[in-house]
Amino acid sequence: MHKMSSSALVLASVLGLSACAGMSPPAPVFSQAALPDAVKVPAGHRVAMETVGVGEITYECRAKANTPGAFEWAFVGPRADLNSRAGARLGSYFGPPATWASNDGSRITGTQLAVAPAAQGSIPLQLVKANPASAPGAMMDVTHVQRVATQGGVAPALPCDAGSAGRKEIVKYQADYIFWKAA
Repeated sequence: MHKMSSSALVLASVLGLSACAGMSPPAPVFSQAALPDAVKVPAGHRVAMETVGVGEITYECRAKANTPGAFEWAFVGPRADLNSRAGARLGSYFGPPATWASNDGSRITGTQLAVAPAAQGSIPLQLVKANPASAPGAMMDVTHVQRVATQGGVAPALPCDAGSAGRKEIVKYQADYIFWKAA
C-alpha cells in the first residue's frame, strides 16, 4: 500500500478542488418549492450565494402608535455575521436600513417585498428586492435576498409598559440569507 506524506495529501486535495472550480455551484440546501409562494424568487433567477446569518435583533419598549397608554416591543435593528455553510465569515447584515455587506467591500440595501410565517418563536421568512450594489464584488448584480430557515429573533416575552419604556432587549437569531441574480 502506497503512503502519501501529509503535504502531498494536502496538495492533491487542493488540486482536486481547483479542478472543480469551473463546475456550477451546488444546489441550494433549502427547497425553493417548499417555500410559501409569497417569498419565492421570480422565475429567471439563480442562486448566487448562500449564507447563514448568526446574530441578534434589538427591540425597544415604546409607546404604541395611535393607542394612548399602550406599549409594545418595537424592532430597532439586526446585527449578524454572514457565514458560509462551512462557517467562514463572508460579511455582515445590519440595519436599518437593511444592509448586506460582503467582506470584499460590496454591499446592498433592499426593500421588503413579502413575508411569510415561520415556525413559532421565529421571525418570518422574507423576500427582499435588492437595490444596486455600492461597489463591485460579491453583491454586484444581486436582485433578491431571501431570508429562510429562521430560528428565534422574535420580540421578547417580557412586559412592556410605561415603567419599561425605552428599555432595550437583544434577542439571538439565525437565518439563511440566499442571494439571487438574474439567470
